[in-house]
This record gives sequence, C-alpha cells and structure tokens, in this order.
Amino acid sequence: MSTEFLITSFIVVIAPGTGVLYTLAHGLSRGALVSVVAAFGCTLGILPHIAATVLGLAALLHASALAFEIIKYLGVAYLLYMAWGVLREKGALSVEAEVDVRSLGGVVIKGILINILNPKLSMFFLAFLPQFISPDADGAAWRMLGLGGVFMAMTLAVFILYGLFAAAVRDSIITRPRVMAWFRYAFAGAFVGLGLKLALAGR
Repeated sequence: MSTEFLITSFIVVIAPGTGVLYTLAHGLSRGALVSVVAAFGCTLGILPHIAATVLGLAALLHASALAFEIIKYLGVAYLLYMAWGVLREKGALSVEAEVDVRSLGGVVIKGILINILNPKLSMFFLAFLPQFISPDADGAAWRMLGLGGVFMAMTLAVFILYGLFAAAVRDSIITRPRVMAWFRYAFAGAFVGLGLKLALAGR
C-alpha cells in the first residue's frame, strides 16, 4: 500500500463534509455513544460507492446524465431535509438527556443515506482507486476492495474523533441557549450550503 494513497485518503477524510457535520451534530446534541453510531452509519454509506466502482457501476453513472441527476437531486433534497430537521430541533441537533437505544438504528440509516445519496463519492472512487492498482494485475478487484476498506477504516476513526470532541464540549454548549441556537443555524446553513454545492456540481 502506497504512502500516497494513505496521505490522499487522510486529506479527503478530514475535510469537512456532510458526514463530518452529521457526526459532530450528534456528538454535540446526544453525546459520545450516538456520535460513534453516526460515524459508523456514515462509514457504511461509503461501501455501496466502493462496490459500484469495483463492479463498474460508477462508470455507468458517469456515462448516464439522467442517472447522475436523479441521484444528485435526491441527495440535495435529503440535505435540505436534514437542515429543516436541525431548525425544528428534531434532527441531528435535537438535544436528549438520555439516549433511547431504539433510536440508534435511525441514526445509522440516516448516516448511510447521507453518503449513498452523494454521486460525487462514486465519481471520486472511480477516479481515485484505479490510480493505485493496475487494472491488468491479478486480483485487481480484490485489491481495490482492500484499499476501499482501508479508506472506510480511516473514515470511521477520524469521524469518531470528531464526534468524541463534540461530545467532550457538549455540556458547556447545550447549557447556553444562545450558543446552541447559533449552532443550530450554523449546522442548518452548512447542510443547505452543501446541498447547493451538490446541486451545482457537474459530472
């Protein structure tokens, strides 16, 4: 495994995006356990994109303008839905004193959807993974899956750190209504901004 792959992956993972925002929001509002669950959900949402790249489906998505646009605008709609939920205090920034274990499944599913409904991830892996593997090499597909697994493990580790940091400062923030309100608007605005960025993105 090349050092270039690890460095590039790390830079991509630590860059703030929808998954980072989602994990931070849950750590801030619901604590360390839920932030870890959110990080796990976001990481699982990467798996379909890696599988699509290995199976060649990402190339089909790249070639089909209609398929790309459909998935893109589903992603935009979901990000706007997330922003609305944050503003209504029923989304990722809904503060809970005690965590209902039964709600953790919903946290995972929403985290998965955040990344599944981002066609740019498939485009990224289509351009990224083949750079480190010769397509004519024996077991190229398995090696590509291996690199994808390393990327997912790095994503999970970094997202967990983000979430635990948010959980560590949670008590000093949620006890201040004005600060919490500012965070709500900031997170909602960030989700809207990412939605607009996705809407304007080309293939």
